[in-house]
Amino acid sequence: MTAFVSVEDLASAIAPGAKLAVRADYGGVALAVIDRLIDAGIGGLHVVCVPTGGLHVDMLIGAGLVATLETSAVSLGEAGAAPCFVRAVKAGALNLLDATCPAILAGLTAAQKGVPFMPIRGLIGTDVLAARADWRTIANPFAPDDPIVIVPAIRPNVSLFHAPEADRDGNVWIGRRRELALMAYASETTLVTVERIRDSSLLDDELTAAGVLPALYVTAVAEVRRGAWPYGLWGEYGPDLAALRAYAQAAKTEAGFAAYRDSRRERVPA
Repeated sequence: MTAFVSVEDLASAIAPGAKLAVRADYGGVALAVIDRLIDAGIGGLHVVCVPTGGLHVDMLIGAGLVATLETSAVSLGEAGAAPCFVRAVKAGALNLLDATCPAILAGLTAAQKGVPFMPIRGLIGTDVLAARADWRTIANPFAPDDPIVIVPAIRPNVSLFHAPEADRDGNVWIGRRRELALMAYASETTLVTVERIRDSSLLDDELTAAGVLPALYVTAVAEVRRGAWPYGLWGEYGPDLAALRAYAQAAKTEAGFAAYRDSRRERVPA
């Protein structure tokens, strides 16, 4: 049964050292929870970006909370490079598991299906394959002269994302963002923030039913208005590019990042 909790309680459900799957900037980032994780100093995290990271991941890194990062990219998009990520990589402060978007999605799919690995093409001969000791190249058992790469299942302890709405039964509307469902299926726990909670059933409405993540896969929900800011949320509001650029400029130094963190709450829209 899905629990309805405060955003503080949602953040407290993420334990130090957890393998935490988070969504890309275009897919529903639960930044309100990221703020609480940083405030609480929940560290030692193994962050899995599905499939890329942005400001939310950069802030966790800047706060010193990420031990391992599994991702195909970390960027602020039009606002430029992710400064805390760049500093950490240069300093060797991260255990970085370099990946590709298809490889991360394949690993989550393996976990969803309950199998230990998933075969994938497109990696043979690349530097990223050479750097990943946990990926293997094997012979295709149906065609021995056809090598194939297998990537291990990715099983997050927690998946975290933001969505437009949930209903009172705990069903969450994710529309066509099926990677959110994949994250939930692969994870032990799924925590979701939403813009609103509706009284009528999302599954009973023909307009929303096909885009629903059923409550069976949702551990807890918190209602947080504009919970993705300064990122946007599909069908609700666009990204605040000025705020993203302000972060990119401030976080170029450790002191600037600390000052940004001190003032961020005052800038979150009501």
